Amino acid sequence: FPDAMLIAYAGEGARPDTVDAIRETVDRLIDPTEALAGRVLDRTVGFESERARGLRGALLAAEEPVAVVAHDNPDPDAIASAVALCRLADRIGVDADPCYHGEISHQENRALVNLLDLPMVRLEDDDIEAYGGIALVDHSRAGVNDSLPDDTEIDIVIDHHPPRGPVDGEFVDLRSGVGATSTLLAEYLDRFDVPADTTTATALLYGIQVDTKEFTREVSKADFAAAASLIPDVDADTLSRVESPSLSIETVSVLAAAIENRTVDDGALSTCVGEVRDRDALAQAAERLLDMEGVQITLVYGFMDETIYVSGRSRGSELDLGETLRDAFGAIGDAGGHADMAGAQIPLGILAETGPDRTGSLTEIVREVVEERFFDALSDAPDAPTADDSLEYDYAPEGAASVALPYEEGRDDTER
Repeated sequence: FPDAMLIAYAGEGARPDTVDAIRETVDRLIDPTEALAGRVLDRTVGFESERARGLRGALLAAEEPVAVVAHDNPDPDAIASAVALCRLADRIGVDADPCYHGEISHQENRALVNLLDLPMVRLEDDDIEAYGGIALVDHSRAGVNDSLPDDTEIDIVIDHHPPRGPVDGEFVDLRSGVGATSTLLAEYLDRFDVPADTTTATALLYGIQVDTKEFTREVSKADFAAAASLIPDVDADTLSRVESPSLSIETVSVLAAAIENRTVDDGALSTCVGEVRDRDALAQAAERLLDMEGVQITLVYGFMDETIYVSGRSRGSELDLGETLRDAFGAIGDAGGHADMAGAQIPLGILAETGPDRTGSLTEIVREVVEERFFDALSDAPDAPTADDSLEYDYAPEGAASVALPYEEGRDDTER
């Protein structure tokens, strides 16, 4: 078998000249001393190991039970990350629950939770007071993209989005160089030597797939490595069912309204769908409208519960959509995101302050205000930053286990 790989085991106490002679003959030589030393050093020395020890210490130091809080209306990446962190906590004897505020309304997100029977705890009113420690996953600041009080003390933060302000926590891991927070949790599972059970592995892989759009958007080597480590434990049949849920009537209605009411200008599409019952339908419409010929940027918006919800997508454009929406709507609401995915929330009451000449139905007024600001911001927008324009984010508190790495263009989940 001339093409077979030849592996030899040197044995303990082999003479150096013997080891060298064998090494020249075989494809790979296993030296027990080197193998053991490499394993020990890999697990105990270096930045990755420092992170793992820091997370373990923060979990043990947190007051139990710990609430692992995803952002409001969580997506698959947030859901999977919360479940995985709770599994890590359980492994070291810490009581923790994966929690969220809002609704899990997107069909695929509901399918993920229901088919995998994930133990997500929906928080209402003062439910958070029953918990001692607080961990945030897939977002980094209390009161920003979640319904926690702004002054909530945070024990742990794990996120892949670059922060827009100071981030507090006993342990902070912010890495914008990966495509999903699920990637970071998969790494921690490996560092803690915690086997990824089928449920957790399936959820984490789906979280990575969604946030990287099937490994085509803002993906890194770490995302591929994490996915490869999870695949052996994934329930492929269940994952297939999660990926192909039926569309709700609301989603189809919103998509139809978005197509009918669209305005397209130089590759940018803006459309108002009026009052909605499912905010996630806006994001799905924004994604699907990118497939229209000649469209590189989409903005879909509607209103419910006294708030205008805006969802934007970009493909094949040098525009930084997150910065553009901040310029357009930051003065009248909350807006943000990354180069190719962003969103905004605008209180309906703010429309009374936008000018005295607003007349017509509520839908017409919303369209007039949002569309005008959006296209004005597009005309003034600079090109998106390149890799050479990286910005350093260093918001971790003194003594934290890690800090954010250089900014890289990425996606965000801020249609909340």
